[in-house]
Amino acid sequence: MTKLENRPTDNTVAASQVHPASNKFTNWLSHVLADLGKNGIFLALIAVVVLFTVLTDGILLRPQNISNLIVQNGYILVLAIGMVMVIIAGHIDLSVGSVAAFVGACSGVFAVNWGLPWWLAIVLSLAIGALVGVWQGFWIAYVGIPAFIVTLAGMLIFRGLALVVLGNANIGSFPAEYRALGNGFLTDVFGKFPIDPLTIGVGVIAVVALIVQQVRTRAGRQKYGQEVEPLAWFVTKLVLITAVISAFAYALASYKGIPITLIVLAVLVMIYGIIMNRSVFGRHIYAIGGNRHAAELSGVKARRVDFMLFVNMGVLAALAGLIFTARLNLAGPKAGDGFELEAISAAFIGGAAVQGGVGTIAGAIIGGLIIGVLNNGMSIMGIGIEWQQAVKGLVLLLAVAFDVYNKRRAGGGR
Repeated sequence: MTKLENRPTDNTVAASQVHPASNKFTNWLSHVLADLGKNGIFLALIAVVVLFTVLTDGILLRPQNISNLIVQNGYILVLAIGMVMVIIAGHIDLSVGSVAAFVGACSGVFAVNWGLPWWLAIVLSLAIGALVGVWQGFWIAYVGIPAFIVTLAGMLIFRGLALVVLGNANIGSFPAEYRALGNGFLTDVFGKFPIDPLTIGVGVIAVVALIVQQVRTRAGRQKYGQEVEPLAWFVTKLVLITAVISAFAYALASYKGIPITLIVLAVLVMIYGIIMNRSVFGRHIYAIGGNRHAAELSGVKARRVDFMLFVNMGVLAALAGLIFTARLNLAGPKAGDGFELEAISAAFIGGAAVQGGVGTIAGAIIGGLIIGVLNNGMSIMGIGIEWQQAVKGLVLLLAVAFDVYNKRRAGGGR
């Protein structure tokens, strides 16, 4: 009787040879798709930049224009940082434009009419912004009036006060140190060069810091047995991000160096990124936005958090008003018009949820940059302001519709 041997057939051998590679590719592809899904807003920014680079024959990515994008939209990005925190907690602030105009007017009185030192004018202006936040935070947190109503009233109150302070006239010109907040550059520190070495050095430091942080994060996950992305995709992402940062730094170095506005924004992003991701206060904000009642039952002091949110928003609105006033070298009655709409749009385009509980500082910054690129690109193309407003409104609508669609899909609803 012949003994049967359990030999693998040719098909089994072929499957054993192909299957591991197939699994490896599938795993790689799933990580790629997951990362693309998580970073969809960043991909949207790249798509908008590529589109307007083509439509403007490359003008959009010229070094001077890249620098101008940061300087011209700095005040919106500052407002977006505070606005996304307010929206995450389930509120809204319609008064930031009027507060920015009011504080800008006050800074004009301090620095120009009264002749106070520029730094004292800035400190006093930020203090006024904080007091505005205390005023609105009190009504919202401790009286219980909805933020929509309080800030709508604030929009009217502080617009009126801005006109009172200005006397329906413009105030200028401001000291050079004050103007540097909106128009200054950190350049020629090591002498005059065609390519600013300080800017290149800062870019190199940023790239190295990013690589070290990403490698440490990946190693930490592996140490605790957590799933990590394939090494090839990890390296590819680092190469792409490094290329973007390097190109951005080279563009700034080719023009005038690092804008002071960019330094202010970088500091704010780092500080508020830590607050939202690694502090108790940040976790409380997300908890309140996710489920306010549950957060209160868990011991979160929701009223105090709401109060501090609007104090913070008042200070950031004041800072945005100072940056805008410094850029124009003028405090005028029309300052701040539409600021609140662009800040809210930046937060929602950047991924903040309408219901609260979802959003990031980085997302709000990217949303603000998308708005800035849209404004800049359409202006270069000579498109009228009426069509610019229509396009931005459509982009906002599509961003919120996409958020609602994702929520329904995740919840299994229709």
